[in-house]
Amino acid sequence: MMAGKSRFLIASLFFVLIAGCVKESGSGTKEANVPFLLDLPPGAPVPVIPADNPLTIASVKLGKSLFFDPRLSLDRGISCASCHHPDRAFSDTVALSVGVNGRMVTRNAPSLANVVYHPLLMRDGGTPTLEQQVLIPLLDTAEMDVTMASLITLLGEDENYQTQSMKAFGRAMDAFVISRSLASYERTLISGSSRFDKFRYQEDSTALDPQEKRGWAIFNGDRGKCSSCHGGFDLSDHSFRNIGTSLDHAADPGRQRITLKPTDRGKFAVPTLRNIALTAPYMHDGSMQTLEQVVDHFDSGGLADPNKDPLMQPLHLSVQEKQDLIAFLRTLTDLRPLDRVE
Repeated sequence: MMAGKSRFLIASLFFVLIAGCVKESGSGTKEANVPFLLDLPPGAPVPVIPADNPLTIASVKLGKSLFFDPRLSLDRGISCASCHHPDRAFSDTVALSVGVNGRMVTRNAPSLANVVYHPLLMRDGGTPTLEQQVLIPLLDTAEMDVTMASLITLLGEDENYQTQSMKAFGRAMDAFVISRSLASYERTLISGSSRFDKFRYQEDSTALDPQEKRGWAIFNGDRGKCSSCHGGFDLSDHSFRNIGTSLDHAADPGRQRITLKPTDRGKFAVPTLRNIALTAPYMHDGSMQTLEQVVDHFDSGGLADPNKDPLMQPLHLSVQEKQDLIAFLRTLTDLRPLDRVE
């Protein structure tokens, strides 16, 4: 993702120039104003939707069309869904995704579940809004590697897209439309319908079996301490932490790339644990293949990195406790699809 940095900076400037625009009047104004109502599960907070990009049926549907369209890449073969598979909670199946012409990206593609609740995007928190974030994979030379000008020209020649664009925003397809519609679609991917949610938010004591309940107790208690970072509805405090997975951060300094602070070296965003059984490989670099490896890592306390989080201490869990914890983590899988946009 470093390779596309210059291009992203240019795109960001372009985005700033057009972001202040308002929806123009047009034939699609009436349909554009029909709100898209989020189907929030019990316990889910009401998300904050930007006032200048409200969720509408038209904009969300356009965003979904774009999300699954491989023409958004240079070689016309990679879509957003190529690295964010719906059946894997919108994460990837490999450690590092493959971009256009076989190019490798530098970080593992995370789940898009509940991005509507994230205060900062990307594993280093380098992007404050979804409207900006969706431009990164499009323009990054290792990912989809398109230019905004070529993309607008291509999509502008598609009569269906032009119709959808007018319905959603009252204007022809442009960077404003592309970024805002994609962001709108991603905001609808809300996770919160697992067996754990039935147990926690619907007070169904039968939703978890005895082993899973023991795992929940470990997760919350001093034995596991998991909830210290993975609490709340999204099972993440959305902070940035160094958990001692590596001692060499030369290739990827993590949060330090954004803040330039030495104390942020090797820190990455705490991910949601929702659908964790579906989102392997794990960690920012995809270096852990199984939940067993992840639990073993946290049980060990991690490597002795100078920036390692103080919470990373050996847990000394027994074999049974590890199995119980993993059993609990598997209850965090949604029982209904994240994508409920028709």
